Amino acid sequence: MSLIRIEDISHVRFTAPDLGEMERFLVSFGLSPFRDDAGRLFGRGSGGAPFLHMTEVGEPGFAAIGFRASGLADLEVLAAAEDARVEPFSAPGGGSVVRLTDPNGFRVEVVAGQAFGTAAPPLPDAVRNTASGRPRISSRVRVEAGPSRVVRLGHAVLEVNDFRASEAWYKERFGLLTSDEVEAAPGVAIGAFFRCDRGPTPTDHHTLFLLQGPGGARFNHAAFEVENLDDLMRGHAHLKADGRKAAWGVGRHILGSQVFDYWKDPWGHELEHWTDGDLFTADDAPGKASFAELLGVQWGAVHPMMAEGGRA
Repeated sequence: MSLIRIEDISHVRFTAPDLGEMERFLVSFGLSPFRDDAGRLFGRGSGGAPFLHMTEVGEPGFAAIGFRASGLADLEVLAAAEDARVEPFSAPGGGSVVRLTDPNGFRVEVVAGQAFGTAAPPLPDAVRNTASGRPRISSRVRVEAGPSRVVRLGHAVLEVNDFRASEAWYKERFGLLTSDEVEAAPGVAIGAFFRCDRGPTPTDHHTLFLLQGPGGARFNHAAFEVENLDDLMRGHAHLKADGRKAAWGVGRHILGSQVFDYWKDPWGHELEHWTDGDLFTADDAPGKASFAELLGVQWGAVHPMMAEGGRA
């Protein structure tokens, strides 16, 4: 049994020396930036969450990952077990927070009671003509140029020092379920995709992925859901035209099935656009996967590590 069951990922937090440059990147990436009275920079999506991305002035780095609990009672349970405090969350949306540090030194912020805004109406998805069905008649598809519209934060990936120890820490506190465990060889697990346990309610294939990487503990990437495939592709074109640094994409993952597109912020932090991912309930059994399946694609751009002569 875990202490609590989180409902979703909440936010990712960074430090950077130039908030103006980060703000310009967030606009290009498809977030709506704003600053608070303390000068901190936030990025909001269209889904109603008070913020998804936060940056404070400092040396370039990853500062924290945030998860959302169901309410104040869960935070009190977590705080009591961890000898921590429930504190007011001094960020847009308010609410309360418990701050922890995981075995790798990553800061973890568990929030509850935030005030959400009204989600923007979704962008219309094109009616698609295929060889087996042609419902779009006397109508054209026109995709307006511009950045993708980020709706929400979907997951984050952390590279850890000891996968099993990190897995136990997150599962024991947050009730995460394994969707797919990744093996370097049969019986040798090096990582896993974890989803929230929301009972019969379908949830993303993964909210957190932990990977035991060769370089020790570090932030790998955070992934933001966009409206649909056309929205992802227009964002790709916009980021490319804006001179931003591509990391990997476009393609469709094997594990999670998402269509993906990875980019880097001005300090090398990797952020992903994705759409059309798998959903599971608590009844779905975990799977086993190889490292080749982790980096492989069903179609699209090959991962830089898998490309001939490529480096991650």
